[in-house]
Amino acid sequence: MLRILPAALALAAAAASMTAPGSARTTAPETSPRWGACPEGVAAPGLECSRLDVPLDYREPDGRTISIAVSRLASRNPEKRRGVLLTNPGGPGGYGLGLPAELKAAGLPRSVLDRYDIIGFDPRGAGRSTPVTCGLPEEEIWGNIPPYARDAADVARHAKRARTTAERCAASRTADMLPHISTRNTARDMDRVRAALGEKKLSYLGYSYGSHLGAVYTTLFPGRSDRIVLDSNMVPGGLDVTGARLMARGMEDRFPDFAAFAAARPAYGLGSTPEQVTAKYHELAERLDQHPVRGVDGSYFRLLTLTLLYRDSRLPIVAEAWRALDNDRPLPPAADPSQRDPDVENKVASHLYVICNDSRWPRSVRSYQRDVAVDRQRYPMFGAAAANIRPCAYWKSEPAEPPVRVGDRGPSNVLMAQNTRDPGTPLVGARQMRQALGDRARMVTADQGGHGVYVLSGNACVDRIVTGFLAGGERPARDLTCAAKSS
Repeated sequence: MLRILPAALALAAAAASMTAPGSARTTAPETSPRWGACPEGVAAPGLECSRLDVPLDYREPDGRTISIAVSRLASRNPEKRRGVLLTNPGGPGGYGLGLPAELKAAGLPRSVLDRYDIIGFDPRGAGRSTPVTCGLPEEEIWGNIPPYARDAADVARHAKRARTTAERCAASRTADMLPHISTRNTARDMDRVRAALGEKKLSYLGYSYGSHLGAVYTTLFPGRSDRIVLDSNMVPGGLDVTGARLMARGMEDRFPDFAAFAAARPAYGLGSTPEQVTAKYHELAERLDQHPVRGVDGSYFRLLTLTLLYRDSRLPIVAEAWRALDNDRPLPPAADPSQRDPDVENKVASHLYVICNDSRWPRSVRSYQRDVAVDRQRYPMFGAAAANIRPCAYWKSEPAEPPVRVGDRGPSNVLMAQNTRDPGTPLVGARQMRQALGDRARMVTADQGGHGVYVLSGNACVDRIVTGFLAGGERPARDLTCAAKSS
């Protein structure tokens, strides 16, 4: 079954001076980037791109190298420039080469643009960096989130697909890279970027999985970390089995916002009270489980709803998609499963390479069946998807090195930003990250829904606090809470 969202919603963001991003190479690393035009699809005013060679295996620093695609939106105010601000959009597997221009378009303040060269990059294995693959044919790409399992038999059926995916990854043409695509090594790549740019320290802004990547970087390199912002935070272990299951909690936290939205707009025909809208969700999901409509089954419907809830601006699309499915009418383009992301195979492969390296996943199908049964009752909207088995249960390789344990040793220079009702990285997980970082961190929480806070949610209170930290070093003395979209 198709498990990939349309390109506009896929989970989740070659220049003239660049060499081709194909297989890993053995040439010596460049000492500094040579900036030039960015590739088609990334190019934006002021954005420059380059490449940097890094070790495939950091235990062999003079051995085989791979290529990292890097971008720069340079400060235009030398007198105010402080250094570099590396950015990451999440994932893992998210492309970040165009992120500096996207953040500027979203409203990144002039004070931040003046203070830093904004740096983007495609992480190792992803996009225009040396890419990885699992060699998956289109019909076998089911996505980064497992399907909703209605019973133990569904888990067993999906386990066969998960095993096949893992076997294809192990037999792919980039299988020799499997042990080395990890958050630990991506953080090391970031430090190579810092060094190549001639900076003693780097500042950082990372969203979603990027929060975990930033926490790992500042754990590995506390003395090279300047001002670190972690937005929409994962648990300290990243996207492990605990973090994956928490998406079900996020759906339960966030859905009441949509239920209130739809109930206040009876023209959608989804119910006149939040309780009626909630009942409509379950009725539609169960109906689509039995009789898919326009290529949408119940599992895709649940995943589509969760992902659209990432932004308040998409709530009307949720309502329109539900109404279309309820009446067997064409879906809005943003919800149409036929709109495929052309980069989906690489995004799925690089996602799996990272999460299967970063933590140990249970191997027993029965353990997933138990988890699914528990979470289907605890979190009925999405629990039986988030707890379902993934290819990591059958992964064929061991990571070259153990994962990094995020901790509280280092300077107190981390600011976390978090929505209270985040569907993808819920507040309960962010609090675990806050605890792990200890006095290194402060957290500002926005009393609102959605995934992504700083310059993405329209919350002027959070934006003011984060900008004050990045541009002026003004970090709160204690954790703070902002009202929803306050001024």
